Amino acid sequence: MVRAPLAALAIALLLISGCGDGDATTSADHGAPKVSGVAAPSAPAGAGLCAEHGVLEAVCTKCNPKLAAIFKAKGDWCAEHGFPESFCPTCHPERGGRPAADMAADDAPPNGTKVQFRSREAVTAADIASQPALAVTEAGTLDVLATIAYDVTRHVAINPPLPGVVRALLVAEGASVAKDAALATIDSAEVAAELSRLVSARSRLQFGEAARTRARSLLDTGMGTKRDLLEAEREIAEANADIAAATGALGLVGIEGGASSAYTLRAPIAGTVLHLAGAAGRMVGTGDVLCELVDPSSMWAELEIPEAELGRVAKELDVVVTAEALPGREFRGRIDTILPEVDPRTRTVKARVRLANPDGVLRAHMYVRARIVLPRSSARALVPLDALQRAGTAQLVFVRLAPDRYELRRVQVGARRGTLVEILHGVQPGEPVATRGSFLLKTETLKGSIGAGCCDVEP
Repeated sequence: MVRAPLAALAIALLLISGCGDGDATTSADHGAPKVSGVAAPSAPAGAGLCAEHGVLEAVCTKCNPKLAAIFKAKGDWCAEHGFPESFCPTCHPERGGRPAADMAADDAPPNGTKVQFRSREAVTAADIASQPALAVTEAGTLDVLATIAYDVTRHVAINPPLPGVVRALLVAEGASVAKDAALATIDSAEVAAELSRLVSARSRLQFGEAARTRARSLLDTGMGTKRDLLEAEREIAEANADIAAATGALGLVGIEGGASSAYTLRAPIAGTVLHLAGAAGRMVGTGDVLCELVDPSSMWAELEIPEAELGRVAKELDVVVTAEALPGREFRGRIDTILPEVDPRTRTVKARVRLANPDGVLRAHMYVRARIVLPRSSARALVPLDALQRAGTAQLVFVRLAPDRYELRRVQVGARRGTLVEILHGVQPGEPVATRGSFLLKTETLKGSIGAGCCDVEP
């Protein structure tokens, strides 16, 4: 275990004092300020323990004797066992060798908490180092997973317009067909009924027209009545209505007239036969999908956008799609649609990109990767990884306000770039951030941790 930095830490803690927030009180015996209103998480079980002595390594007074003076000055000392009384492993085995800690609502100090050192010499002794946050302004990218799907505007399910029995299937699955190509022939009793209705209506029309001519002639000579003429007109109107209805029904199946009860089911678009349901001899109704056609020359890439990245993604952004199954190939498009819901299981939002697929190499349900080209944005901060600390569920960075004064910032972390990490929110480019020694600053904001408030903390 490393002892030299911890010795410097002990010196720093002895020199640190406060810039009181009104809640600090001073020990009557030793003048060590106590800090209230600042909460901290306890260390994870088993993390950072001194294997030899069973206490948190950072506060092991056996390995770092100079730390003993700090706890003695606070009146927290077990002389019998040589450890702080508050977490002596013999007197308080239930504490697991860790200082007691009060838990905040989200296990972290509040944003803006400040740490004040007594002097610059104390900062030097504590070995605190800082450096400015770097700026990044280039147009970035966001890599996400995606799945290839059919373009629904080029994918059709074909239902028989009239029920019947499949006489013959004229294509096979996987076949390429032209628009209006014959797919199947279907015998339909309804077709026969409509044909009969059409023939009957045409006969009635001829009879009605003859009757009208005769009624007009008799009416002109005074031998007929107007009632006979009106009756003939009514017969003609009913016959025309039946002809129109039968013609319309037969037009749905592409039949204009004739004696056959069969009709041909045709392709509404050019494409590939995706599925055929059933076989010759099967009874099909208007609700049955007999055939599916798809035009694979255009496909969709369905991107899974993490919920946390939604603020960076918008329609019309350029996207480059690649697939392990197609090395060296790139497919380019733009985001057409971002769906308005978050998947409750994956916490992602689906976005769709239309991709040209003239040679048909992109296939439905294929897994691919999509790189979204993000727009150039305002400068964001990059800080070293050792400037980033975690307290419970929060991620923290300490910004130097003065050589002996630091401010805690809760931050939102972006992409990692080697030894640097992008800060999306909480730190501005150019602000000096604590790097080496930032762990000490974190512990000083946590009540009951190293020093137990020996430096003054302003929440």
